[in-house]
Amino acid sequence: MVTILSTLRPRAARALTGALLAAALLCGCGASAAREDGATDAGLKFAAALAAGDYRAGCELLAPGTRDQVEEEGKGPCGPALHSLGLPRPGAARDVQVYGRQALLRMERDTLFLSQFDRGWKVTAAGCVAGSEDEPYQCSLKGS
Repeated sequence: MVTILSTLRPRAARALTGALLAAALLCGCGASAAREDGATDAGLKFAAALAAGDYRAGCELLAPGTRDQVEEEGKGPCGPALHSLGLPRPGAARDVQVYGRQALLRMERDTLFLSQFDRGWKVTAAGCVAGSEDEPYQCSLKGS
């Protein structure tokens, strides 16, 4: 690559370099480790809050639409409404997949969906069970 660039005129070399960088960014070669870590950390914090019975802290880790849905369906504040859902204790993280600003975090006893917001990753769905190959996940906690 360096040899090719060194044989081109400066303007052509810059254009080729720019095109190669754009292609690398658009290829979808995978999420950065920092984004995967961010999604995983948010999911683990949510799991820890549930395990500790700290549903108020769990609510702080929900995406705004998900929190609104919990309060609407629970007909009250998020903490007690989240507790009433009886979500499984997720356990340890097993696998994370990040697609743009969305993530799927598989844990020992649950699957979480997360979205990246300006203030970090938030849980958009939990208590999710995979359907058959042609069916989507069924989640007991999800936003609108």
